[in-house]
Amino acid sequence: MYSYEDRIRAVELYIKLGKRTSPTIRQLGYPTKNALKGWYREYQQRLDLPLGYARREPKFSQGQKAAAIEHYLTHDRCIAATMRALGYPGRGTLTKWVREAFPEARMALVGSVGQRRYPESLKQAGVMELCTRQESAQAVADRLGVCRPTLYNWKNQLLGR
Repeated sequence: MYSYEDRIRAVELYIKLGKRTSPTIRQLGYPTKNALKGWYREYQQRLDLPLGYARREPKFSQGQKAAAIEHYLTHDRCIAATMRALGYPGRGTLTKWVREAFPEARMALVGSVGQRRYPESLKQAGVMELCTRQESAQAVADRLGVCRPTLYNWKNQLLGR
């Protein structure tokens, strides 16, 4: 956003330079070509520029916002279901409303939650049993409470490939 003085300076220079956008922008370092033309059009109509910018009315009322958040809370906190049921707002808008209403709520993690930490002694015992096994690798993994690939990963970490 440019101040009133910046916009007037740009329009006056634009007029002085014969309504040529490129030299005006090159000399000032701002604005864009379309912004300069828009400011000039507004200046012609009013013989001045407005001091501030007019704010646009919000697209959704506070009642609609409250209804969407209420639906979200009462229907398993599902953004997709709320959007389908109400027909508004978009995913980004609803997510923003929910974050504003509940800043303390954590985002749900999808996928892996991070690696579990196992004691080195368990890893070593698992690798020993895997290498000198009397039974299948799956049986060893089940007894240790890990999955079979984890057991092989431990073997590769401790003994190398």
